[in-house]
Amino acid sequence: MDENGSKRGPNRRSVLRGAAVAGAGAALSPLVNFSTAQAASSGDYTIRFDNGRRQTILGLGFEIQADSIGSGNNGLPAAVSGVPYDLTDSERTRFYQQMLKAGRSDRGFRYCRLAMGLYYRGLDPTKKLMRDRYQGQAALLADMCRQAGIEGLSVEYWSPAPGWKSNDAYIGGKLKAFDSDTLSQFGDALVADLDHLTASGLHISQWGLQNEPTVSATYSSCRYTADEYVTTFKAVAPKIRAKYPNVMIMADSEHGWGGEIGSAILADPAALDLVDAWTYHRIGYDSDYQINNDFNRLAMGKPVFNNEFEYLDNTTSDWRTINTAQSIMNWMTFQNSPTWYWLHALKPIANAEAPGYSLGYWRPPADTDFTRYPDLKPGHWTWNPQNWNGVAGFVKYMPWNSVRYHVEESAVLPNRRIMAWKTPTDKPVFAVTNRMSTESFTYTVDTRTAGTFQGYRYSPTVNNQQLAAKDGPELTITVPPLSVEFWVRTP
Repeated sequence: MDENGSKRGPNRRSVLRGAAVAGAGAALSPLVNFSTAQAASSGDYTIRFDNGRRQTILGLGFEIQADSIGSGNNGLPAAVSGVPYDLTDSERTRFYQQMLKAGRSDRGFRYCRLAMGLYYRGLDPTKKLMRDRYQGQAALLADMCRQAGIEGLSVEYWSPAPGWKSNDAYIGGKLKAFDSDTLSQFGDALVADLDHLTASGLHISQWGLQNEPTVSATYSSCRYTADEYVTTFKAVAPKIRAKYPNVMIMADSEHGWGGEIGSAILADPAALDLVDAWTYHRIGYDSDYQINNDFNRLAMGKPVFNNEFEYLDNTTSDWRTINTAQSIMNWMTFQNSPTWYWLHALKPIANAEAPGYSLGYWRPPADTDFTRYPDLKPGHWTWNPQNWNGVAGFVKYMPWNSVRYHVEESAVLPNRRIMAWKTPTDKPVFAVTNRMSTESFTYTVDTRTAGTFQGYRYSPTVNNQQLAAKDGPELTITVPPLSVEFWVRTP
């Protein structure tokens, strides 16, 4: 399967375009001695902190389930349930501090993805504008962003408001009409949705017309043909850009430039000019996929990134912990991605999809089935460590606007990955993994920088375990099976 495969401040646009530089295509040459490399128990690596600057990593994103969805993603329950709404005051604070900031004193995740028409689906009387479904919903999200240090929302529609839909419903259907007058009014309504969110204290960082526009689902969705998407996009995106010029406009949150919609955008210069970044859903994919495919080939100089990652079979695993970490690393190392999104911070414990989708679980106040997580109180949350431990170290040790540096590898090993960066305060950091389940692996790393490096280990059952410090510039590090380690130079 190639990059066309199917699924399942400063001006923000200038910043993101500047992040996608430096030869991703060159990094995607075929692996040499692949089978021999796979059998290796050690490797040599040189981090070019001296002159190997590659791209700016803006920070990571997550999605928030701010309202209810049926178990197994089936339907839209009338009952109000979501986070942070369901959490007690003390649990909200713990959620913001321990997960969204990953224990940092300043800030952790940069972006929060808000699913319009799904987890934000209240309506005005015309049913053409989105509003809070419960009192104070947007204000509560704004308080979450403020306390957690989130820069802003990635606002994307799972469905437009039902008043614009052929079936007058959130689930299924398409837009009623695509004539210029209707689409102009539609664009004004989408701008008004952003105005409502910003008036509630939220900042908008990114915007997308439609999540997975070729999919008709059992939850909120809206299908577009390629022609319909391009026609709508050209009518709406200029209005978004005019009112919110610093917002990054994404397409198409499914196949980027690689599907039929992307091809139609590439063939239309006016539509292409409105795209600030290509977004993909390569959900739960083996991290090797980013080594073997070039997502920059037809990106036209625009950044590419995966804005939804989870596991769709309702489970997770020890191997997946490290695969998740490597997905982050490989999107950045081989595709120069400026960001990467996990799907949900928290999911309710009763939802079947929660294990594969969440970084943690919460118990809604109405959930009285204590056969699941018997010690978890209503309004409280807990970790999903096999997912969280694959993401946490990057949130903690890769602050916003870190700069990635090139690493020379003796062999590109799919199960043993390395990525290096400097923080905005010029502190060198690198991460190394071992996705193998039984064999350790020894990295000999020339950091080209003096000083002491402190290590921190993550695994399916370990979170931020401090390791013995090592003195640079050359470090010898043996990583046990199913582990990812972060090595941070101390002052």
